[in-house]
Amino acid sequence: MQQRTIRVWSGIHKWTSLICTAFILMLCITGLPLIFHDEIDEALDTQQWQPANPNGELLPLDRILSIALESQPGGTPLFMSFDKERPVVNVTTGPSPGAAAGDMHFASYDRTSGETVPAHENGVMDFILQLHTDMFLGLPGMLFLGAMGVLLFLAIVSGVVLYAPFMRKLDFGTVRKSKTRRIKWLDYHNLLGVITIAWLAVVTLTGVVNTLSTPILDTWREQSLADLAQGYDDQSVPDPGEMASLDSAVNEAVKAAPDKTLQFVAFPGGMWSTDFHYAVFLHGNTSLTQHLITPALISARTGEFTAMREMPWYVKTLALSGPLHFGDYGGLPLKILWAVLDVLTIVVLGSGLYLWASRRRPVTSEIRDSREANSPSLTATS
Repeated sequence: MQQRTIRVWSGIHKWTSLICTAFILMLCITGLPLIFHDEIDEALDTQQWQPANPNGELLPLDRILSIALESQPGGTPLFMSFDKERPVVNVTTGPSPGAAAGDMHFASYDRTSGETVPAHENGVMDFILQLHTDMFLGLPGMLFLGAMGVLLFLAIVSGVVLYAPFMRKLDFGTVRKSKTRRIKWLDYHNLLGVITIAWLAVVTLTGVVNTLSTPILDTWREQSLADLAQGYDDQSVPDPGEMASLDSAVNEAVKAAPDKTLQFVAFPGGMWSTDFHYAVFLHGNTSLTQHLITPALISARTGEFTAMREMPWYVKTLALSGPLHFGDYGGLPLKILWAVLDVLTIVVLGSGLYLWASRRRPVTSEIRDSREANSPSLTATS
């Protein structure tokens, strides 16, 4: 590689790393407990809730919906979801179908009795998740973190390009322990960077996709579902009293996809449906397909099956990016692996900041003489 080319790649690596490293370090630190969010939530749940009638018959969904709306007079149903391991139905309501997140009301109900299930509050984990997702800035914060992810990916690519000529001078994995502290940290930094590079690239790209969730879902709604709203132009979004039976709508959806499992229902007018349909979402039953959801659209006024639409590739990409980002599809062993790689990445990022900061200090002749044998580091400039 020519010296000029090395300088160009070095500049790309240096500035992309310097701009994004602090934010990526924050994401790695906050992401570590989020990998184990299910286990942490379970450990902090001291209420040990039990259904009122463990062996009792499950109440119809229409009854649960009626109870939820009675507790929120004038409210509109937005979403209904179902716990995987408990007979619990979660209902989200709002003042209007297009209600903002801050105006929504979420409540859980025991499907064996209709009683309210105590909310599980975990303020610390909620704070960490919000900080990790958008830094409390909403969509602008998500898009900003997405841009930092793009810079990190450029830093990874440029680091790989720069590391290639460096490896011609030393055996792979060499750590020059007899050299100065800075050179030893440079070698550790590069070695750990190589170990984590594939994982970091995957987590970075899936994280970027997750930051685009709002525009992706908006595009899906506006483009893929627009044709289903044709013929309803002279109608308004139905009020709850005008809607067909929810139980019948769910039964129609399950009948159309008997090999899938009910996940949640989106009511008319919300983000996940049209203005005129129940969107009944079903998922597969394997560790991979359980994250791929297929909506069955049921006319909200008549209860008739309208269509079942496979989600487009970009929405499927979003659906798979979340669990892959947090290692949430392979059980506890995969989560532990994700956590180990996360910790190693924190070391890589922290050592990169140390190497850059120490470069600004007066250097000894030994370090100066050895610089030609060193390349910039993989994920943060040295």
